[in-house]
Parts: sequence; C-alpha cells; structure tokens
Amino acid sequence: MVQGWRRWKLVAERAAYFGLVELGVAFREAARRLGVDYRLTKRWRAAPPVVEPASVPRNQQPDGYRPHAAHQLAAARREVATWLRTGRVQCRPHHRPGERRPRMATPMVMIGERPAEATDRAVPGHWEGDLIIGKNHQFAIGTLVQRATRFVMLLHLPDGYSPAAVRDALVTKIQILPEQPRRSLTWDQGSKMHFHGQFTDATQMPVYFCDPHSPWQRGFNKNTNGLLRQYFPKGTDLSVHSAQHLDTVAAEPNDRPRTTLNRDTPAEQMTTLLAN
Repeated sequence: MVQGWRRWKLVAERAAYFGLVELGVAFREAARRLGVDYRLTKRWRAAPPVVEPASVPRNQQPDGYRPHAAHQLAAARREVATWLRTGRVQCRPHHRPGERRPRMATPMVMIGERPAEATDRAVPGHWEGDLIIGKNHQFAIGTLVQRATRFVMLLHLPDGYSPAAVRDALVTKIQILPEQPRRSLTWDQGSKMHFHGQFTDATQMPVYFCDPHSPWQRGFNKNTNGLLRQYFPKGTDLSVHSAQHLDTVAAEPNDRPRTTLNRDTPAEQMTTLLAN
C-alpha cells in the first residue's frame, strides 16, 4: 500500500512539474516549488513526454502508453492553479480583440501622406508637437515647434493631460494664429491625440502621425524639448508653472539667433511671416 502511494505521488509530482513548466516557470524554480530533486527532473525531461489520449489513435498507441496519465496531468494542472494568486493557469485578456477601443476616435493619417513642402521646410506653417511629462506623470506641458522658423509655443495644461485637455489647449493656442501659419501638425501615436479629428475640425489644421518608434520624424520638437528641460527639469512638479510663465520661457528660445535662420531669431521670422 505504501509503495503504491509513493508511486502515485511520484506520478503526481511529475505531472505537476510539467504543469509548472508549461506555465513558463524555469526548470530549477519548478523543482524548488515542488520540493523535488533537480537531478530527478532532468531524467523526467529526458523521458518521452506524456501524450494526450485524444491525439493518439488506439491502433497507434506505443508500448507502455497509459491513458490515465493524461487525466493525472489535468488534475495536477488544476492543483497548480490553486497555488497561483489569480487561480488561473492562463492569462485572461481584459478585452476581447473585437471589443478593444481604438486608440484614436478617427483614423490616423500617417506622416507619409504629409505634403512635401513640410519635409523640406520650404513653406512655413507646419508644426511638430509633443508633451513634457512632470513628476509622477501627473502633469505635463505641451510643446509646439514650427519646422521652418523654429518658433516655439507652450501649452498650459493645469488640469492634467487627458486627450480632452490636450485637444482644448491645442485649439486655444492654434486659434491665436492666422490661417497661413497653420498648415499641419505632426505628433506621435500616443493616445493623448485621441480627439485629433475634433482639433482639425476646429482649426482646419490636419494632423499627421509619425511611424512607431521613429522620434527622428519630429527631430525639431525633440531637440527643443531637450533645451526646455533646463527650465523644466525631469522629476519636477510642472503644475506650479502658470500660463504667463510658460510664455516667458518660450520667449527665450524664440529670441535666440539661429545659424540656420541666417542669424535671425525665430520671433523675427514669425513676425515677417505674419506681416506677409
């Protein structure tokens, strides 16, 4: 009787071991959890695996095949599930594929469809946008850079940077400009531009999205964000900055002469653009 119990225990331990391995647990860790000698599990792995009964026809069953071992394996998997915090042996998705909400409210238009004039910066009015995130990801500051003139505008987001807040701040800031300098806006594929269609309807300014993992497609904006970090260091609370302070900070890079602008400042280039 004792010998039969030990044999059953060995079969159950072997089944439980392979159940843990199927769940992605490392070989040594599975042996440690079950209290089994790791050298014994090596012999288990070298032996032929247990085959499910439904997958082997009766006339093709090998010698020594035992259908009851598959049922013991299933019982061991159920036992393994009781050791897990969630009680599940497989991950359960939060949403079914057909039920997942799209990232954007309206379809994205990719950067490949952006006019060529924006790429070579021949015509002013094409902007790049992004967010500077503050301490604990609680608050942010929006940044806008015009590709041709390097002119910078900052968005005040006192109530957080939800998609609706970013949309409202963008509309308020862009509507300050006349129609000529607002030809397009380029952004990454973050969910903060969920309402980009509503922004386009309010400003008549199309939004183009960069390819995934391609920050160089907004190179001017990324470089500008690096310069602005001296005013808004990483890990600091960005909610303390008022809209007036953001305008003061934006005026500093806008009043800095640029070699690429023939020693003109972005503010001078913007003034000339608006005058024409």
